[in-house]
Amino acid sequence: MMKHHLFLFILLSLLVAVAVADLQAHQVQQHSQMRMISRSLLQQPMPADCPSSCSVRCSHNWKNEMCNKMCNACCHRCGCVPPGTGQDTRHLCPCYDTLTNPHTGKLKCP
Repeated sequence: MMKHHLFLFILLSLLVAVAVADLQAHQVQQHSQMRMISRSLLQQPMPADCPSSCSVRCSHNWKNEMCNKMCNACCHRCGCVPPGTGQDTRHLCPCYDTLTNPHTGKLKCP
């Protein structure tokens, strides 16, 4: 009788372990799918007219040529340029907003 109870306990424990593992695998799969969806939404920038967008962005910069050069490089890489001339709109183009110089760690895009 005792062996029968032990066998049932082990069998029930295995079933619970399998159910928990299956649930965790399902949650990991859902999380992965959500990350792929959000990543695909964030990383598809609209193609921009880089020269004219950068011309507007750098119009008030005191180093106009350097600003245009860096802005165009960032625009071609990111596919977008934040509107306006100020820093308050940088977040509208996340790629542009987060590019940094690997040597100095400073923001690369004007």
